[in-house]
Amino acid sequence: MIPFSVLDLSPIVEGGDAALALQRSLDLARQAERLGYHRYWLAEHHNMPGIASAATAVVIGHVAAGTRSIRVGAGGIMLPNHAPLTVAEQFGTLASLFPGRIDLGLGRAPGSDQRTMMALRRDPASAERFPHDVVELQGYFQPARPGQSVHAIPGEGLEVPIWLLGSSLFSAQLAAMLGLPFAFASHFAPDLMEEAAELYRARFEPSATLRQPHLMLALSVFAAPTEPEARRLFTSAQMQMLLLRRGVPGKLQPPVDSMEGLWTPMEEAMVSRAFAMAIVGDPARVADGLERFVARHSPDELLIAGQIYDHAARVRSYEIAAQAQTALRAA
Repeated sequence: MIPFSVLDLSPIVEGGDAALALQRSLDLARQAERLGYHRYWLAEHHNMPGIASAATAVVIGHVAAGTRSIRVGAGGIMLPNHAPLTVAEQFGTLASLFPGRIDLGLGRAPGSDQRTMMALRRDPASAERFPHDVVELQGYFQPARPGQSVHAIPGEGLEVPIWLLGSSLFSAQLAAMLGLPFAFASHFAPDLMEEAAELYRARFEPSATLRQPHLMLALSVFAAPTEPEARRLFTSAQMQMLLLRRGVPGKLQPPVDSMEGLWTPMEEAMVSRAFAMAIVGDPARVADGLERFVARHSPDELLIAGQIYDHAARVRSYEIAAQAQTALRAA
């Protein structure tokens, strides 16, 4: 069976704070390690009241230090927000502290709004330099070359695994051209998933680090012992997406019995489309949904997300997904 991995946005819940979110992220990572998940990824977002992983490299170090074997990484670092040398030094440091356990996923979106981009001192044209910056970053992880004047220390010679992330066709094509593994954000932007996967596989060019395409698909899973409970847990993520689409992002809200009256028909359609790939239900439904998704799309890995308000319920959701993976492996 394909590996299952975790995508954690380190949610700040209503009534909680960033300290609690980061504490829970470490606990979830330890539980994921116990359950056999392959990777634990955190994402860079800025000016988001409900996300505690803005300083992503710092949080990765926190999680890696508190676990033993699970791979820990970024899903991802928004490269246009940073100088490639700075990212190489940060992840070279992490790879030196935790050898063989650090992943670096790269995206080209801002992970923020326009005003926050300005506060980050991000050049509006920086996204256009993304392919060049990826290649520059790759170079910093390679052994020193004759005449090279700028070195990433730590970083040089460590060959930290680089992934490209995306929700469109651009990064799929770039990952194929550079011979890099690719992760698609189908957990919130599923519309182009199949086309991006086909494009990546068809145009993939083998590289020194990867001989054949490696595709990871992100998928939201909201699992609980009963179907009604899972549907209720899902409402927290629905409300979070609704607020984001309204332009007023907030903390992760407690679940509600029904979304009736909380959104307009147009908003309901918009949120439902974003979560079109989400698997919500009891253990049997989740196992069936995962089996169908894998059979249809043939990913090399699954990256499972789940914005759930109650921490114990969130851990239980990942336990149910892991049990489904075990059943699929046995089958």
